[in-house]
Amino acid sequence: MLPDSIDQTLTLLQREQYFADRETATVLFLALKMQRPLFLEGEPGVGKTALAQAIAAGLGTRLLRLQCYEGLDAASALYEWDYPRQIMALRLAEARGERPEAQSLYRDEFLLKRPLLEALLPDPAAPAVPRVLLIDEIDRADEPFEAFLLEVLSEYQVSIPEIGRIAAQRPPLIVITSNRTREVHDALKRRCLYRWIGYPERQRELDIVAARAPEAAAALQTQAIDFVHRLRGIDLFKAPGIAEAIDWCRALAALGVTELDPDSVRDTLGVLLKYQDDLARIDGPTVAELLAGTPTEPAGER
Repeated sequence: MLPDSIDQTLTLLQREQYFADRETATVLFLALKMQRPLFLEGEPGVGKTALAQAIAAGLGTRLLRLQCYEGLDAASALYEWDYPRQIMALRLAEARGERPEAQSLYRDEFLLKRPLLEALLPDPAAPAVPRVLLIDEIDRADEPFEAFLLEVLSEYQVSIPEIGRIAAQRPPLIVITSNRTREVHDALKRRCLYRWIGYPERQRELDIVAARAPEAAAALQTQAIDFVHRLRGIDLFKAPGIAEAIDWCRALAALGVTELDPDSVRDTLGVLLKYQDDLARIDGPTVAELLAGTPTEPAGER
């Protein structure tokens, strides 16, 4: 069942352990209400993909995910014909002395549906709610693929030469994410509602960690989040996201750590930071300063 208000949207997400701010819940509610795609930008690990996963679970429908990469084309995103099965059907018909028409080889049973096409079709398990399609990391795909998406985003339909036009009876919720490794074309953004997702404020991140890493003691969760927030104040190549903060709390709990100390931090920094230059910068004195709560310099543009 679709949420009827922003508050219901917040509640639905919280049931799936996704703690959105009101602005994010508002744009998600509007995307569902107005039947518009939703474009999410932000640093890696701040919860863009998790938002699509949470709303799909909350609506009771399976998430369809299209992971973008350089060279992604229509065949991988939309559909392909199952040529081996078509050839087998043709040979069986010839063995029976039949001469099948070419059109008979282009039936639904021979159509391999990829995420874009599947999103336009109703979900047999949940026909009363829209499908949820996640187009993840669109900035990794080539610009021609963006142009290919425009028909789907504008009209919720695609054209298959052998079959014709396929239009969605119920428009899906399309969630597009970008880590902003390159600028996405304005033509795509204009067709979507937009939301920038940044790092959460402290209390909301504590709520997220408490729900996702309950094995860590409450005091350890508080110390870890305070440390991560101070760490984000340093101009790193890649600051830790929410996903890294959750993993860090789980790692500390797995090691039996109940309170942060310089040794436990240094031993587990590789869970938080993924680049050698960042690891080299957070040396012993810096760790001690961060644990003590010493203010750090504000982060520059990353």
